Amino acid sequence: MSSLDRAHHAQGGSADPDGNALNPVTKEEKSWGWFAIFNIWANDIQSLFGYTLVASLFISYGVGGWTAFAALIAAGLFVMWMVNLSGAPGEKYGIPYPVLARASLGTQGGKLPAILRATVAVFWFGVQVHFASTALSLLIRSLTGVQDTSMIFGMSGVDWLSFVLVWLFHILIFWRGMGWVETFLNIAGPFVYAVMIGLLIVLWNKSDGQLLSATATIFVNPEGTFWTELKGFVAIVGTMVAYFAAVMINFSDFSRYAKDKPTMIKGNLTGLPLNMILFSALALLTTGGAAVVYGEALVNPTEIVERTDSVLLSVIAAITFFAATVGINLVANFIPAVNGIASLAPERIGFRKAGLITAGFALVIGGFWTGFISNFGIDGFVNTLGATLAPLFGIMIVDYYVHRRQHLDLNDLYDMAGGRYHYENGWNSAAVKAFVAAAVFSVLTVWVPWFSFLSGYNWIIGAVLGGALMHVFTRQPVRA
Repeated sequence: MSSLDRAHHAQGGSADPDGNALNPVTKEEKSWGWFAIFNIWANDIQSLFGYTLVASLFISYGVGGWTAFAALIAAGLFVMWMVNLSGAPGEKYGIPYPVLARASLGTQGGKLPAILRATVAVFWFGVQVHFASTALSLLIRSLTGVQDTSMIFGMSGVDWLSFVLVWLFHILIFWRGMGWVETFLNIAGPFVYAVMIGLLIVLWNKSDGQLLSATATIFVNPEGTFWTELKGFVAIVGTMVAYFAAVMINFSDFSRYAKDKPTMIKGNLTGLPLNMILFSALALLTTGGAAVVYGEALVNPTEIVERTDSVLLSVIAAITFFAATVGINLVANFIPAVNGIASLAPERIGFRKAGLITAGFALVIGGFWTGFISNFGIDGFVNTLGATLAPLFGIMIVDYYVHRRQHLDLNDLYDMAGGRYHYENGWNSAAVKAFVAAAVFSVLTVWVPWFSFLSGYNWIIGAVLGGALMHVFTRQPVRA
């Protein structure tokens, strides 16, 4: 019996929600169509932060609106190409990112990128649970009119009730398995778009038909030159690539559920460029409408809703913000956190147990975010971990496509005691050296002010550097 067969036998196969989260998915589990992949990106883009980021790009980079819009589309196409590369082995072999990482860094070394990605994901999972609970808190206050002034760790009783309910809601979804995750994403993505269009219609009516003319002014930059436009174009592309960087590295966590490779490619094609076009257009038009109606460029949708002074719209908006935040939390944070934690001891930590560990961290991080954790400047620590993911992406891509010519031995990936991916006691020294050298550069871009001019492109440079060093340090690339 092979190591992979033994893993399936011991854990009951990956179809069991309480089984080994890292086992290859079964043929029956490869059920996600292109629309499910499309909604991964819809939910990743539709967060409150995503709206604010996209809306602000049109007025913050000193470029014309058409330049900004073209940059967003270019970024979508570039990210699509990158996730097709990183997602292909997951789709082909049905494996998640922590297992794929074993091929390049070793059966033990693969735990390093998995836990780095998981640490970043766990932190942001807790923070996003907190922000999703603010939407529920808004909903409760809109419906009841309750005013709760008693504060505990920076949150009122309504805030704490909302936080616990949202926290339990996340547990309910993952406890039922990936099928429920897919269902929620498929509902949340189209729903958020429907409400955004509704908000746009409200602003259109309030602007007396001036919305398009106001939006046209955002597309004009009379002081722009070719070089300022080009510089802004490159900066926006870099910013948006960095925004999607975390999901790019572990996209195999999702692509492994795709029915086949054409389905994954179609889902990424519609999900990235199309979502970028649709979401950016809605953000632009909504920002233009708000400028006409309220006399200023509001880039935060919550501020626009507050100005409407409508209880009904506040209720709808609260539900929308909740769906959008939970959606991105499942995509960008929960799944990589679960798989990363499970990789530490896959024989003892199954999908549900890893999910409960993630939820436990979220309870602490999210519950004490306002009154305690946010005051400690912990974002520097998290950004440092995030920066180290860039070289790991390059290492993974060079190893799979250049050294192994897109061929892996599935049994050896699950053989933790030997096999071709065990290297030196489970660590591939060439990949480790490439990671350390490239990671030094990535970390410097976070902490050294001199490197601030690379803001936006540092992730791409780090990935290229990691891949190049991996190729240099690997004297004799091994096939398979």
